[in-house]
Amino acid sequence: MSFIVTARKWRPMVFGDVVGQSHVTTTLRNAIATNRLHHAFVFSGPRGVGKTTTARILPKAIHCLHPNNIAPDNSCEFCTEITEGRSVHVFEIDGASNRGIEEIRSLREAVRYGPAKGKYKVYIIDEVHMLTKEAFNALLKTLEEPPSYVIFVFATTEIHKVPLTILSRCQRFDFRRVTVEEICSRLRFIAEKESIVIDAEALFLLAHKADGSMRDAQSLFDQVVSFCGTNIDAQQIMQALNIVDQELYFRVTSLIKSKEPQGMLSLVEEIMSKGYDFREFVNGFIEHLRNLLIARSTGSVKFIEASDVFKKRYQQESSSFTETDLLRYIKIGTDTEAAIKWSQQPRYKLEIALLQMQKMDSSIQIDQLLQQLESIKHKINGNLPKPSSSESELFGGATTGKPALKTPSKKIENETTLPSQPLRATSEPARAYVATSKSVTTPQQTVTQSFEQRVTPISMDEAFSKWQMFVNGAKKEKIHVGTMLSESKLKDVKENRLQISCPDDFHLETFNRHKQFLFTLAEQVYGAKVRLEAIVSQVEPSQSSAGTKSELTEEMNAKPAPATNDLLNHPITQLIIKEFGCEVVE
Repeated sequence: MSFIVTARKWRPMVFGDVVGQSHVTTTLRNAIATNRLHHAFVFSGPRGVGKTTTARILPKAIHCLHPNNIAPDNSCEFCTEITEGRSVHVFEIDGASNRGIEEIRSLREAVRYGPAKGKYKVYIIDEVHMLTKEAFNALLKTLEEPPSYVIFVFATTEIHKVPLTILSRCQRFDFRRVTVEEICSRLRFIAEKESIVIDAEALFLLAHKADGSMRDAQSLFDQVVSFCGTNIDAQQIMQALNIVDQELYFRVTSLIKSKEPQGMLSLVEEIMSKGYDFREFVNGFIEHLRNLLIARSTGSVKFIEASDVFKKRYQQESSSFTETDLLRYIKIGTDTEAAIKWSQQPRYKLEIALLQMQKMDSSIQIDQLLQQLESIKHKINGNLPKPSSSESELFGGATTGKPALKTPSKKIENETTLPSQPLRATSEPARAYVATSKSVTTPQQTVTQSFEQRVTPISMDEAFSKWQMFVNGAKKEKIHVGTMLSESKLKDVKENRLQISCPDDFHLETFNRHKQFLFTLAEQVYGAKVRLEAIVSQVEPSQSSAGTKSELTEEMNAKPAPATNDLLNHPITQLIIKEFGCEVVE
C-alpha cells in the first residue's frame, strides 16, 4: 500500500475529532439536531486549523443514514461517497482557479437543479477570497435566496478580502489557532497509533514550530520520522529542523549579566557556524525575553509556552533582571529584527545589538531616585550659602515680591540644579539671570551647589578699562570668539559679575559654547574671580566698544521691565513645574 501523509491519513472524520474548534463543531451539531441549519456559512481562520475538514464533515453529518449523536458513521453509502470525493450532491470548488464570473454563472445554473439523492446539495468553495468582485456580485442574489435544498460553505484565510455584502448573508465561524498543548496531545495520539516513540520535549518542539497549525505540525512530524525513525528525541528534532536550541538563549542572557563581550562575539560566531537563520534567532530571543518578563512581572509561568524544565528555569532566571531592563532589551531586539530583514550584513546588526545589551546600565526607578535625592537634600540642608537676588527672583524670594513656585509635598531648595546657561528674557532690557557652578551628575554623588565668592571687587572703571584687553586676548586665542566680543558690549558690572550685551542669538550661542574659555581668560585679565553673563539686546552697528560710562549709568538707573511672565514661560521653569508638581502663588 502506498504511503499516505499523516495530515490525510489522520484527517478528522467526525466533529469530535476536530482539534481546538469546539465552539464551531458544537454550534453545527446543535443546528443539525434542531433543524436550524443556515443556508450559507463562512469558515475563516489561519492555515491548517480545520476549516476545509469541518466543511467536509458537515454534509456527511446531514446525509448519514446511521448517525450516532449527530456524528456520521463513515460507513454508509452517503458517507463513503463524500469521503472518496465522488458524491453527486457535494461539490468542492477551488476559488483560486474558478474565480471569474463565468464560473459563477455556471454555478448559478447548476443550483437550479435539485439533488439526485439526499436532501441537500452542498457547495464548498475553498479560498473564496480569490473570487473577483464581479464574481461576488454575480453570487449575491443566489446566496441571499437560494433554493431550499442548497447549502454554501465558504472557507478563507483572508476574511477581510470577502465583501461585506457576502458576509452579511452568511453565518460566520472564526477558527482559532490550535494551542501547543492541543497539538502535542494530537501528535501523541498519532504516534501511539503509528508505534512511534517520541518524548515530551520533542512533541513541544514540533508543536511550537507549527505556530498554531495542526496540518503544519503533522507535516513536520512526517519529516522528523523520516529523519529519526521510530525513536525520536528533542536533539534529533533540532538537528533535523535546524531549530535554535533554547539553551542558547539562556547563554545569551547569562553573558548579558556577566558583561563579557568576547564571550558574546564567540556565541554569535557559533550561531553563524551552525547555520541558524539570524531573524529566526532574534525572534526566538525576543520570545525568550518575553518569557522572562512574564515570570518576573507575574511571578507565574502560566502564560509561558515551554516545557516544564524550561518553565522552572524561567522562574529562577527572571529574578536576575528588572522589568524595565527586560523591556529595554525587548525594544532593542524588535529594532534589530527589523534591521536584519533589510541588512546585507545581518551578523553585524546582531553583534551590535547584543553588545549594546551588555553595555547598558541598569535602570533606576523614579521613586528610588527621588528617595535618594531626598536623602541627599537632608544631608546637605543648612550647609548651602545664601542664594543671589536673581535666584530669589526665580524661586519667589521673600524680598522680591515675585510669584513663587510652590509644591504640595516638596520644597524647592537652593540646591536645585539648573543649567549654567543664563536665563534670557525677551523684553528689553533683560535683567533676570541664573549662574551656577557644578551640577548633579549622579544621585550617588554629593550635590555641590554654591556661588563663587568674590575675591577682589572690580570697580566699574576697571571693568571698562580692561574690556578691550579682554577682547584682544580672546582674539589671539580664538579669533571668532574675539570677534563676537568686539561686536558685543559691556552693559553692567555688579559684584564681580560682568553683563555682556549680544546683538543676536548667534552671538549668544557662540558665548555659551566657549563660556569656560572666557571665564578663564577673564580671571587672567581682571585678576579676580569673574562671572560672565550674556543677554541679547539690540546693539547699534557702530558700537563695537564697551560704551561710555554715562550710557551705562543711565541704563543702570533705568527701571527694569518686569520679566515675571518670561521667567514662568522659560523652559527651565516649566521643567521644574512639571517635575516637582509646582503651582504659581502670589
